[in-house]
Amino acid sequence: MNNMRWFLELNLFTQILLIYLALINLISFFFIGLDKMKAQLDHSRVRERTLWLFTLIGGSLGTLLGMRYFRHKTQKLSFQAVVATILVLQVWIVYLIMNK
Repeated sequence: MNNMRWFLELNLFTQILLIYLALINLISFFFIGLDKMKAQLDHSRVRERTLWLFTLIGGSLGTLLGMRYFRHKTQKLSFQAVVATILVLQVWIVYLIMNK
């Protein structure tokens, strides 16, 4: 229970934000893996628009980790650059929110 103490001591907004970010990043990671699997099997792919949506709404870290883990979209430097830029902006926004 002591491992959770730090989390329980946070205010409710911060708890919800952290849970949301954990979930959206897991979903982003999953969809990068799903797209890689579909690409290998020659099935209809996950729309890039869907990948961007999950990235934009907070899943940029999951997207980057998924790209690295699944070795997917690693040759598309423009995709990587935009995801990295979004991640930096999201970290900055979370920092601003948490330091009000």
